[in-house]
Amino acid sequence: MGLDLRGQPPGEAEEHLEELAELVDSCNGRVLSRVIQRRQRPDPRTFIGRGKAREIGETAKAEGAELVIFDDDLSPSQVKNLEKIMDLAVLDRSSLILEIFERRARSREARTQVELARLRYTLPRLTRMWTHLSRQVGGIGVRGGAGESQLEADRRILRQRIKKLEKDLVKIERTRTVQRQRRGRLPVVALAGYTNAGKTTLFQRLSGAPVKGENRLFATLDARLRRGAVAPRKIAVFGDTVGFIRKLPHHLVSSFRSTLEEIAQADLVLHVVDRSHEAWAEQLRLAEEVLQDLGVEPDRILTVFNKIDLLPRHITTPEPGTLEVSATTDQGLEHLRATLVERLFPADDSPVDT
Repeated sequence: MGLDLRGQPPGEAEEHLEELAELVDSCNGRVLSRVIQRRQRPDPRTFIGRGKAREIGETAKAEGAELVIFDDDLSPSQVKNLEKIMDLAVLDRSSLILEIFERRARSREARTQVELARLRYTLPRLTRMWTHLSRQVGGIGVRGGAGESQLEADRRILRQRIKKLEKDLVKIERTRTVQRQRRGRLPVVALAGYTNAGKTTLFQRLSGAPVKGENRLFATLDARLRRGAVAPRKIAVFGDTVGFIRKLPHHLVSSFRSTLEEIAQADLVLHVVDRSHEAWAEQLRLAEEVLQDLGVEPDRILTVFNKIDLLPRHITTPEPGTLEVSATTDQGLEHLRATLVERLFPADDSPVDT
């Protein structure tokens, strides 16, 4: 369910809803129907209006749907009102992304980041969740002092857990700093860009790491680091990082800050763009904004247009200073490696494999 607000660029709501469908697929769901409503502003009680909510509920039940997912964040009262009217479960975009992250998290760092993001999302939406929370923390700090309400106690438990997770991430970041120091003077190349742009496949080609890419959003959550030969006796460290996406909630960005530090600290950032995607220009712009927010200077960024094997022959990339590759067919990779040698090893005393 998407909302097309007055003043929005034409087609933007449709593009966002298409991406939401990809997110559903990444969560092993199946989209049965899509609806876009045009309004001047969101309804404060139901986001889409009571009449439209009732209509969507009837359509969803007729299609056999079990869930209605909104492309924007909803307030707790909006979720409650919508579920009552539709008689169906309701999720918003942030909840869906968190669900995907929780399923994909493997390492201790990723699990810590995802839990922290979930709690930061839950805290301002907290209602009566005492039983669940007390069980989650093992009963530590139960009930609180005399006169403390259940809701206040819930919030206190969440804040305590958030503080602990933040401290855990600081420790993990210290470990990362030590690891960076141990790399010595090897240059670091971080692969960044919109999710599903083919970063993991390109990472595998450049580093030789046996990592299988997936055609799904957020296939990578952890920052993978591997050494790879850019040329004979010229070694670099390659890093594959979590992808960017439209409307990525702030609490997710802040929770994954330590992972994104690999991008900020890199000697060179390969901004990988899926040139075959219809919205490649917007994805390029969005990723550039994120890189700017991370403090990555333009002279440390090399834009790489990937998946050119999927383009019609007559389409070319007009942007100067960019490269075209296909990570699946190896087209353009030799030129990319030569460019990396020029950018990373301008002097004769370049790092060698020891």
